[in-house]
Amino acid sequence: MYQQRYAEIADDSPKSAREREKAALQTANAKLAAAKAHGALSPQAFEATDFVRRLWTIFIADLSSDENGLPPDLRASLISIGLWIRREADLIDQGKSSNFDGVIDINQLIADGLA
Repeated sequence: MYQQRYAEIADDSPKSAREREKAALQTANAKLAAAKAHGALSPQAFEATDFVRRLWTIFIADLSSDENGLPPDLRASLISIGLWIRREADLIDQGKSSNFDGVIDINQLIADGLA
């Protein structure tokens, strides 16, 4: 389901799109929670960080589009958050961080804002 290109479903209603974005963030958080239990260098961690990076890459691409209807300041803030999350995922993969909770918390704040 999450492998569909974001642009292909962008014509859906805004409420429907927000629900999918929220579900994707919740899936990411479930994967991150499982990864935390297994450790930063576990296969579960690599799967979770890969999912999170791909998800935020899609979000950032959409937020960077001129067709995105959010205010420019909000878009810029969300892009910055997404870049931080992707960097944090890279650090987890390298064994330089185990900040699963920080990524989970930020994802949850974003998901809560989509409700």
